[in-house]
Amino acid sequence: MSRVLRRTFLRAVTLAAVSATVLSGCTSARPPAAGASATSAGPATSPTATVATSPRASATTPAAGNVYAHDGAGKVQGAARTARALVYVPNTVSNTLQVIDPRTYKVIARYPTGHEPQHVVPGWDLKTLWVNDDLGNDLIPVNPRTGVPGAKVPVADPYNLYFTPDGAHALVMAERLHRIDVRNPRTMALQRSLHVPCDGINHADYSADQSFFVASCEFSGKLLVVDRAATRIRKVINLNTIHTPGATTPMQAMHMSGPQSGLRPGASAMPQDVRLTPDGTHFLAADMLRNGIWVIDAHTLKVQRFLPTGKGTHSIYPDRTATRLFVANRDAGTITVLDASTLRTLHTWHLPGGGSPDMGGVSSDGHTLWLSGRYDSVVYVLDTATGKLLKKIPVDNGPHGLCVWPQPGRYSLGHTGNMR
Repeated sequence: MSRVLRRTFLRAVTLAAVSATVLSGCTSARPPAAGASATSAGPATSPTATVATSPRASATTPAAGNVYAHDGAGKVQGAARTARALVYVPNTVSNTLQVIDPRTYKVIARYPTGHEPQHVVPGWDLKTLWVNDDLGNDLIPVNPRTGVPGAKVPVADPYNLYFTPDGAHALVMAERLHRIDVRNPRTMALQRSLHVPCDGINHADYSADQSFFVASCEFSGKLLVVDRAATRIRKVINLNTIHTPGATTPMQAMHMSGPQSGLRPGASAMPQDVRLTPDGTHFLAADMLRNGIWVIDAHTLKVQRFLPTGKGTHSIYPDRTATRLFVANRDAGTITVLDASTLRTLHTWHLPGGGSPDMGGVSSDGHTLWLSGRYDSVVYVLDTATGKLLKKIPVDNGPHGLCVWPQPGRYSLGHTGNMR
């Protein structure tokens, strides 16, 4: 969202068009080859991926044919093995970074940041965590072994941060500047910039063969298809032309006090988090205005269908078995659990008394889901087997891109832990 709108909102509370019919309803050694290319044809199914009947018993057994196979429970690798187990919470209103001990559920440290820290992002080589100090125009490195921040690195408009699969480049989503800045992943020195034809460049994820990524433009209602190293935009997917049931209308959004009020003229969709399905055949895009999930064929890059989940759909996280997907519905105060193979809704978990579940991640052992309560100044900890709220931890105002660390995986593609 625009900086002015974001500040106003947080104070008050603290991408050719696609025509489709929607079905209602720090470098180190380079990683191994990423695996088979994405395939299409039919719905997002995988004959080898089944829903775990016992999340606890299957926590160390990821599904076969799975792009997240290296993200299974306990598979912490490389530099992450020496990291202290902590949860990092950037607070956009209070301009602080808080650190939580996941064993005691207590805040054990609090550090000042610059202006509006948005996300805490693991570096590609897992050696550094980066606090995206957005309006402060810098990135703050955190030593994962100690949990202590270092000296700020000047970087223009770091709203979100990603890395190319080979670790050669950092990709800064400079939302305010309408561009993706390609930087040195260690020094963060600017190498070049790619202008984006949309407003609100934000979240992203890579294809199974890692030859391109899909990024969301939340205020334009579009998705961008960008080549691997962000040298050109291959396609723009216009979500605004597609009707979906249960949407919040642009007129309604205009009268809302939240980020929906930043919607650009002509836009009727508001894509947020982007995630590849475990079998690599589909991209999923959460939409905070359409209140559900877009399903995009990863081969044809056409919208296949839309899945209603809940008001203010915002983020998507696979579990450690890659058989379920957790979808946070920020305005509904719910988490929708999807079968990762069929995308069928398995459960809807309601936060007691409501809430604003935003961003976070799954613990290394797969037992807990951590989410920031964006407008409630809390962090939620849920049992991934039952959905039970285990703890609601008070934090400063405006908790946003929470990062659970360490996480399993060979390297980080960015955000709060898009691991491969």
